Amino acid sequence: MWYNDRVSKSPLPALTAERHSAILKMVAQEGVVRVADLVTRLGVHSATIRRDLKTLEEQGRIRRVHGGAISNEQAAPESDRVPTRPQEARIGQAVARMVADGEAVFLGPGRLSLEVARYLAARSRLTIITNGLAVAHWVANHTPHTLIVTGGQAEGHDLELVGQLTRMALADLRADHVVLELGGVSAVGGLTDDSLPQAEIARTLLEIGALVVVLVPAERVGRVAAAYIAPASEADVVVTAREAPAAFLWDLSESGVRVVLA
Repeated sequence: MWYNDRVSKSPLPALTAERHSAILKMVAQEGVVRVADLVTRLGVHSATIRRDLKTLEEQGRIRRVHGGAISNEQAAPESDRVPTRPQEARIGQAVARMVADGEAVFLGPGRLSLEVARYLAARSRLTIITNGLAVAHWVANHTPHTLIVTGGQAEGHDLELVGQLTRMALADLRADHVVLELGGVSAVGGLTDDSLPQAEIARTLLEIGALVVVLVPAERVGRVAAAYIAPASEADVVVTAREAPAAFLWDLSESGVRVVLA
């Protein structure tokens, strides 16, 4: 143990390279690694592992999440891959911090929800419920979490499941957190979306979650989309990027909505 502590404070280059190689191999094989597991398997201090993960992330070879790291591989086919924008990653990380081990989380479809799924990979014993096939595919292939996929008809680029089968499945489910990406959030216009079928699903979801978390890109704060869902006050938390217009954020706060800027 004393030897390992000494190594963690002044690691030899060769040993550092070997650890990095071992970490990358485990990430490639398992999709996600946890700091506690790496400490046990590599026999070094947790501070050393965290430095290794920081270095590998800076090199663009992994992505750090709470308690560990995940692969940079995307769930979508190679031809459909789109680089993650920094604000999307920040929003995903901010939402993941709200979730505790062992909880049930509903994740809707969309790029922001997929980012949340990635940052939840290092959590333990989660139950993930989703009506997004892209989210379901990523969770199934990169995490050990229990996965529940609603039935329904697949629509749109994000392959969201909608329709009567989806609503029937959701009627029998409950979640500690409902996480939804929407097309618009406004203190005056309320919660809205561009998809009528997805708006219907969102209305159902407002009834099954203990905490409703709405995700919205900075450019959609203050926007009113075509399909009305509910007043803005139905959201417990709105998570967006810090680039969002200050005036619209102030209006949301004044309406009683908690706003988290990532």
